Amino acid sequence: MTDYARPTRRQRRRRAARGSGVVPAQQVGTPDPLRPTTATTTRTEPDFLDAPPQPTVRARVWERRYRRTAVLMDLLAGCVAAVLGCVVRFGAEPRLAYVLLSMAVPVAWILAVTCAHGYESRYMGVSTEEYRALVDAALGLLAVVSVVAFAGQITIARGYVVLVLPALFVLSLMGRKGLRRWLHAQRRAGLFMQRTVVLGRADSARDLIRQVQASPVHGLSVVAACVSGLDGAWDDAPELEGVTVYGCPEDAVAAVDLFDADVVAVSSHPDLGGPVLRRLAWALEERNVDLVVAPGILEVAGPRLSIRPVAGTPLLHVERPVMSGARRVVKVVVERAMAICIAVAALPAIELVALAVHLDSAGPILFRQKRIGARGEPFEMLKFRTMVTDAEDRLAEISDGHETNVVLFKKRNDPRVTRVGKILRRYSLDELPQLLNVLRGDMSLVGPRPPLPQEVEKYEPDAVRRLRVQPGLTGLWQVSGRSDLSWEESLRLDLWYVDNWSLVLDVQILIRTLRAVVRGAGAY
Repeated sequence: MTDYARPTRRQRRRRAARGSGVVPAQQVGTPDPLRPTTATTTRTEPDFLDAPPQPTVRARVWERRYRRTAVLMDLLAGCVAAVLGCVVRFGAEPRLAYVLLSMAVPVAWILAVTCAHGYESRYMGVSTEEYRALVDAALGLLAVVSVVAFAGQITIARGYVVLVLPALFVLSLMGRKGLRRWLHAQRRAGLFMQRTVVLGRADSARDLIRQVQASPVHGLSVVAACVSGLDGAWDDAPELEGVTVYGCPEDAVAAVDLFDADVVAVSSHPDLGGPVLRRLAWALEERNVDLVVAPGILEVAGPRLSIRPVAGTPLLHVERPVMSGARRVVKVVVERAMAICIAVAALPAIELVALAVHLDSAGPILFRQKRIGARGEPFEMLKFRTMVTDAEDRLAEISDGHETNVVLFKKRNDPRVTRVGKILRRYSLDELPQLLNVLRGDMSLVGPRPPLPQEVEKYEPDAVRRLRVQPGLTGLWQVSGRSDLSWEESLRLDLWYVDNWSLVLDVQILIRTLRAVVRGAGAY
């Protein structure tokens, strides 16, 4: 593999030609440092000038804007929290000492967030670490105030501290949330993206490109690929998932210079490691280009990954999924308490729905169906009846044409659904009786979708892992498209949840469920 070096004169000339609209052609038998020398036929450089125009605002510029805006928001949050603490605790005429302390609060908050790495570029708009930094900053500031007050024998009003610190955290969190939503909207429109070159074997690079293209909010725009392992020569494969194949991994730095890339993403590749990857990192450092490496471990959340150094070699440590012990007990207790609260609050709605089902069509109010729970144990799931009473007998008449899922039968405009049933399904009101399943211990509030016995019979070995945990009244499948998802997408989401479960994730899913229910998207 060739060594990575600074741009040659020819490379700089090609880069300059990009701005003038002229791309030099490679002549027969003429060696080109930007290309492998195996090709002997006349060939023209990939015409990337015909690609859609890229944003004029470079990535480094938006990073500075984002960071500056975040600092200003945190500064404003510090001012508001300090004023709120003074006014609420001491009234219109606070003591001078607390006025001076309030003036120091915004600066102290900015320093605390900085120490907690809350303004680092790698977390901007793409990682929950940006929110976690605010939590660490608030706890750190509380610890510093406590130590200083104790060591200096300084008396600080507890009411003031109790008001200021939570206000700091909440206001900064709201500001970051709004700032992140704005950034995601800009990225969906194609702005503020980082031009990315993908390296690796063709198969792994293809998967990485698909994942990047499916999530524009992460800010990566793949402009070129340097891959190996193609069925034929790279000259015969000008595109990979719609991305220009520039050459082999050896051409990475040349591709960075030619395409003005901001990021190089390395997919899993046996030859891209050790000294080779180190030399690539050095070459990119000189060009102020970021390097990201995909570990080749899919569907693992960030909190389960950590670096474990062994004899100077960094090893990627993957924590085992934990759904047992004390964390499991906490999940059960919290979910059952929430189920009781939700059932009591929704009792009037439950009575109205029951009355509507009874008046709409003949038959029982509740629909009971056998489902498979944790460890393959069957249980009886409850729902409000949304279909006619002979729905199961009429299944064969309409079983053709379920558009999205080959395992889970779902059909748009199902003629068996009653008038009231359509409304209940759209807003998931038919699932309210499942709160009783949660209280009985058959289900959880959050978890994989409860499968039918005939669905479990079709499971492949990977899908059986869904049965390691209790099924949920809601889950990632509920907030990510519901019935519009294919079987592969539903399975991927459920397996991701099983492998990466946490209480924080459950809270996030419950919040997203409210939005999904209100929109009614994907429910039929």
